[in-house]
Amino acid sequence: MKVSYRVWLDQRGKAFGEGPYRLLKRVGKTASLNQAASDMGMAYSKAWRMIRTLEERLGFALLERKVGGRAGGGSKLTPEAENLLRQYECFRKDVKTALGKIYLRHFGKTFTSTNGRLSKT
Repeated sequence: MKVSYRVWLDQRGKAFGEGPYRLLKRVGKTASLNQAASDMGMAYSKAWRMIRTLEERLGFALLERKVGGRAGGGSKLTPEAENLLRQYECFRKDVKTALGKIYLRHFGKTFTSTNGRLSKT
């Protein structure tokens, strides 16, 4: 048995969680919102809406956008977005550690299922 959970930051509605985190990490690697969305199996329009909504809720720009053309367009993470990703990674790590300790305190290291009921072993 293991702990399952979801964590997100809330600012006038869900502002930041795993989906936006993964999208921004991909943008950082690909320098393209379109490529990042495609890699995640997400429509570009949905990714664009997600970024706009996040920027509105967080109050700062997440991407520096370069309009396409012959040289091609692209997106780059703003310093604020890079900082947000670092903070979220540290926060996520701390949450995982804390929940692991709480889980062990309440449930111990191992459990077995007996007729659908959990018992310590």
